[in-house]
Amino acid sequence: MQERTPAPDGAVADAVKDNWVDTWAPLATRPYLRLSRADRPIGTWLLLLPCWWGLALSMLYSGQAALHDLWIAVGCAMGAWLMRGAGCTWNDITDRDFDGAVERTRSRPIPAGQVSVRGAVIWMCAQALLAFCILLTFNLAAIALGILALLPVAVYPFAKRFTWWPQVFLGLAFNWGALLAWTAHSGQLGAPAVLLYLSGIAWTLFYDTIYAHQDTEDDALIGIKSTARLFGDRTAAWLRRFLMATVGLMGLAVIFAVQPGGNILALVLALAGPWAMGWHMAWQLRGLDIEDNAKLIRLFRANRDTGMIPLVFFVAALLV
Repeated sequence: MQERTPAPDGAVADAVKDNWVDTWAPLATRPYLRLSRADRPIGTWLLLLPCWWGLALSMLYSGQAALHDLWIAVGCAMGAWLMRGAGCTWNDITDRDFDGAVERTRSRPIPAGQVSVRGAVIWMCAQALLAFCILLTFNLAAIALGILALLPVAVYPFAKRFTWWPQVFLGLAFNWGALLAWTAHSGQLGAPAVLLYLSGIAWTLFYDTIYAHQDTEDDALIGIKSTARLFGDRTAAWLRRFLMATVGLMGLAVIFAVQPGGNILALVLALAGPWAMGWHMAWQLRGLDIEDNAKLIRLFRANRDTGMIPLVFFVAALLV
């Protein structure tokens, strides 16, 4: 495994180089913004994109769009930033002892002594309360789903202690927005939203297994479980399965969402989304090297583009 060099000036070791937090944010705010992973925006994208998928497919299903849908898209973006921050803060509170024992994470604000546990709890609650205020602008069904989302968020940090599949719990939490945004538009859940949610979980298993391979040696020493450790040298074969599940389930979601409207061109355009997404995931597989941490983090971050691809096609389908 490649060695890491210590990050200067309190920056987290795996932060994006020259990120805005370490460059422009006031010094007093930097430890808290690092807790929220504001120096690593990929997580916000991975939380947000399923929301936008759900909203777009819900609009395709209903054949209707309103000004409030623009607010749903914007509200989801703000909520994703806040809840990703709150979730990461919660994760760092619960994992503070583990993080200090892992090379990649020992520079995080709590084990590094930049933020106290009490300060982290206050910061987490502040972010969650702001996100709740945004949630209250949606319909009652979406509000209920948003509150239920706290359950997988709360459980996820503990999953790696009792299962080899903690990435499933991450997928449950990170793709909840597909259900919420669909419901925020339509007022109720539908089968396409559930299929889209399952597709997102398979996608999470794909990208977070890649991510988790950075820590397999340290995780083995301290007894942390992950799909990366479980799969080992068989990782590529498992990732191919997750790729097929992602594309297949999203394709079914598209068919169930678009077919009732009878617009063949819209259906073809929307189905091109999961197809193109699958090719991008296949490109990641071709470049996979589980012993190269630098490549692993690059592939993981490339999943912002992976998730953006179907959204572009869904929006195109809305315009025909």
